[in-house]
Amino acid sequence: MKEQKVYNVTIVGGGIVGVASAYKLQLKYPSLKILLIEKENELAAHQTGNNSGVIHSGLYYKPGSAKAKNCVDGRHQLVAFAKKHKVKHDVCGKVVAAVDKSELLFLDKIFNNGLANNTEGIEKINGNQLKDIEPSVESIAGIWVPCTGIIDFKGATNTMADLLKAKQPESDIILGEEVIAYKHDGETTKVMTSKNTYTTKHMIFCGGLQADRLAKKDNVSLKERVVSFRGDYYNLTDDAKSKVRNLIYPVPNPAFPFLGVHFTRMVNGDVECGPNAVLTFKREGYGKTDFNFKDTLNALSYSGTWNLLKNHTSFAINEYRRAFSKRRFLKTLQRLIPSLTMNDIEPGRAGVRAMLLKEDGSMQDDFRIEYKDKSIHVLNAPSPAATACLAIGDRICEMATNYFGLE
Repeated sequence: MKEQKVYNVTIVGGGIVGVASAYKLQLKYPSLKILLIEKENELAAHQTGNNSGVIHSGLYYKPGSAKAKNCVDGRHQLVAFAKKHKVKHDVCGKVVAAVDKSELLFLDKIFNNGLANNTEGIEKINGNQLKDIEPSVESIAGIWVPCTGIIDFKGATNTMADLLKAKQPESDIILGEEVIAYKHDGETTKVMTSKNTYTTKHMIFCGGLQADRLAKKDNVSLKERVVSFRGDYYNLTDDAKSKVRNLIYPVPNPAFPFLGVHFTRMVNGDVECGPNAVLTFKREGYGKTDFNFKDTLNALSYSGTWNLLKNHTSFAINEYRRAFSKRRFLKTLQRLIPSLTMNDIEPGRAGVRAMLLKEDGSMQDDFRIEYKDKSIHVLNAPSPAATACLAIGDRICEMATNYFGLE
């Protein structure tokens, strides 16, 4: 009987954070046998492969926070990685446009955040200067952010996976197997999937939309729950693409936990408008009517969900209306580009984002990574986690070195 391979580290989750963590571990410890397990038949199938593809600058995040530090460090690493390994990307810059005087105070706040976070090259600009950059935008003031860019995050994920395998052929990436259970047994842990059982010494969980469930299976004490939000996009038609040169963002409303609907030129030349943000009834549901009983019960039986809806009732209602109304969506887009018409936009794809929600309805804003026994759990890694993935990988590598005793 063939002796089963014992892996040094097993990573659950094949999004960009999981793969970047495996890649960084393999670079630091070339002899390690690493196993990465992804339940879908491809890497980057969920949040990584369905986001807006933006390389974030670090403008919005509280100075000193893990988001701020990792976003800026991760951005530099990601751009260098993309250049070296020929991943499609473009550091094209973006504008943040204020269209009303009431937005100027918060525009100043995020500009000062950017300065504190060492977001290089940012400038305050007036409406005329902004129009020179994005001629179709009507605004009174804004911020020019030259270090923001766009990238193929799925391509970056697959490139990291290929490099990991080239570095250590004894490491494995398993697709199409869902981790069902795991049992610590002395010096090792048995990992049971939907198809096989694997043996490992240590585990790292990067489960994204399933992060809280994976943590609870590992007896991690976690009061919060992951709640998922779907974001719908529209695409500009070929005739309207010229109205957006690169990236156009609104000034985010500080009362709400999202950045607002924006315009993004993608690496393939398409221009996306969105996303909105609506509570989903299926954690990995990309359709407007997708439903899963377990996921719905999990969300609606949680006090945090109801407190969130109570705290943001008008926002939630408006988002749902906009999800089913092209005209309402267009009206939001016209705040930035008034010349857009119904004929200029057509329905696009959707993405789903995981947010770790507290019992009082507030969101765990910062990244959250914890260690327990033989495992590291990435409990909260919302945007800008894709931009920050290599920096998060460094952090996880550091934790694994300290806790796992790797050599």
